[in-house]
Amino acid sequence: MAEKLLIAGNWKMHKTPAQTEEFFKEFLPLIEGINNVEILICPPFVSIPSAVEATNNSYVKIGAQNCYFEKEGSFTGEVSPVMLKEVGCKYVIIGHSERRHLFGESDELINKKVISALEEGLKVILCVGETLQERESGLTFTVVETQLKLGLSGVEDNLDRIEIAYEPVWAIGTGVPAQPEEAQEVHRFIYQKLGELNPKKADQVRVLYGGSVKPSNAEAILSQPHIKGVLVGGASLKPDSFAQIVRIGSQLSG
Repeated sequence: MAEKLLIAGNWKMHKTPAQTEEFFKEFLPLIEGINNVEILICPPFVSIPSAVEATNNSYVKIGAQNCYFEKEGSFTGEVSPVMLKEVGCKYVIIGHSERRHLFGESDELINKKVISALEEGLKVILCVGETLQERESGLTFTVVETQLKLGLSGVEDNLDRIEIAYEPVWAIGTGVPAQPEEAQEVHRFIYQKLGELNPKKADQVRVLYGGSVKPSNAEAILSQPHIKGVLVGGASLKPDSFAQIVRIGSQLSG
């Protein structure tokens, strides 16, 4: 398995450039010296340069929350992987449930974005997960398998540059996370499917859990054998709570 846990924060539509600067002034001293986990923060596009500058001399990496699949062109309001790379992003989140459900992104569009981001040398966090209705209909594994296969179509050889985030839609922002054992069951299934796509590289993928992760449940989640990190929403907006999650990950990494 990939050696370091990945502790990632998705700020969504929060924090201006000035607020980003303030966050890192407070956050960086709290995680000083921790280098046995990988730390990633994904701010809004306009705050990425501030975040990159603030983390220049640290272990923290910066990513984006989305991208378009074309390199440039007449696509008003979109941002390309080329642009993200140039401003200092190392990662991009693709296929987050909010992109799928609020903005109508299909698996086919998400797949084009994955391919494009990889071509520019970005690492990808591909999000998968079922809605409450799908879960109650017993479709969790079907939905996750479909999103995985379609999202990773044509990039199976690049699995070592892709992370997967399992985010049950019903757990995001609700304060009701999946039970660690429930999440573990889906994570094990994801590794099984990745193994079918590329047996040589499947164990280099980190499968993260996202959905109401906070300091109080991070240890139970990260202690599960197939959970290799977390994608944190609300709790990543406060320096102290995100630092606590980072420290929990660090302690579990020995």
